[in-house]
Amino acid sequence: MMWGWPMMGFGGFGGIGMIFGFIFFILIIIGVVLLIVWLVRRTGYSITDKTSTRSLDILKERYAKGELTKEQYENTKKELMS
Repeated sequence: MMWGWPMMGFGGFGGIGMIFGFIFFILIIIGVVLLIVWLVRRTGYSITDKTSTRSLDILKERYAKGELTKEQYENTKKELMS
């Protein structure tokens, strides 16, 4: 007799149900991670783009202030763009 514990034996559905529940939980986590990655890629957000843009802004400011020659400006710009 299984009074109070009908699904916990080896022959019952308790073990199988726990396995399917665990697999379902893992699939949900994978789905959420993939959704986040897809959304980030769709927005086009990139750390390197923002960094290189900021570097070029600083370079332009330094050239405008006269801290760099035209040759230094062009060489540094080529390095940043590659």
